[in-house]
Amino acid sequence: MLVAILLVALGTILAAAIAYESAMSARRSTATFSFDEALLVDEGAEALAAYGLRAIRQQDKTGTINMAQPWVQPVGPVEVVPGVTLEASLEDLQGRFNLNSLVLSDGTGQPDPQAVQIFQRLLQLVGVEPKWADLLVDWIDPNNQPLPDGAEDNAYLSQDPPYLTANLYITSTTELLALPGFGADRFRKIAPYVVALPPTVTQVNICTASGVVLDALMAAGGQGEESRAEFSLDPQGLAKNRASAGMCFPSLQEYQAALGSNASKATKYVGTNSHYFRLSSFVTLGTTEFNLYSLLFQDDNLGMVHTVLRSYSPD
Repeated sequence: MLVAILLVALGTILAAAIAYESAMSARRSTATFSFDEALLVDEGAEALAAYGLRAIRQQDKTGTINMAQPWVQPVGPVEVVPGVTLEASLEDLQGRFNLNSLVLSDGTGQPDPQAVQIFQRLLQLVGVEPKWADLLVDWIDPNNQPLPDGAEDNAYLSQDPPYLTANLYITSTTELLALPGFGADRFRKIAPYVVALPPTVTQVNICTASGVVLDALMAAGGQGEESRAEFSLDPQGLAKNRASAGMCFPSLQEYQAALGSNASKATKYVGTNSHYFRLSSFVTLGTTEFNLYSLLFQDDNLGMVHTVLRSYSPD
């Protein structure tokens, strides 16, 4: 009797283990299939975005990218196939301040004084101390000489766990969190206005930039802390003006006039063209959601669009 009981118990255990492994294998297969299906839908969204951006470039020979163009309108939710829906939207990343422009791209590794002033002003406008500009420059630049408010390896070796400065251009804005004491609260304040693009991308598209970024750019004209908060005080008004203008607002001429006599100093940092966009795709398969963020680059040769990077988080 005892042997029979043991055999039944052993058989039950084996049957349960086999059933569990079979169920988990089926779930893994379903998850893999769903992942591949969602990725294919996202790639379709990339192709749709590329087609739209090419059409805009071919229609507008000036290369201007502004908020009155069709790319601004989100897509969806649209049912791609039964049970699968897609929502997608494009953002002009050159409407943000490029953190890598803080250090010159000429091989010297020296900070760009005007870009530093812009970032300091941007930090002030969102309620963050401007000292973090020097800390970020030291994080990027290749030397070990700290700026007045900066820090090099010695400050990072005292962290727990210890680490070294990157001494490289950043690849994600989340590297701000590596600065000692920066924290998530400061990051949430500054994240909507900054981006990590190649260091050669110094111009901000004033046609798509937020009011906060537009006001910060005035520091490039030498106005510094005294620069007026002309656009950030009324973001709804800025959006309405852009919608009613049907073109770039503010225009380059209007913005240069706002810069005053120092407009020539800011020429390097303002423009009306863009090459980098972020496509945010949200795919729903039944009750499962799949998010993908694609960095798109549009070249000047017939406006061809290339996918540079894919990630599962926006920053």
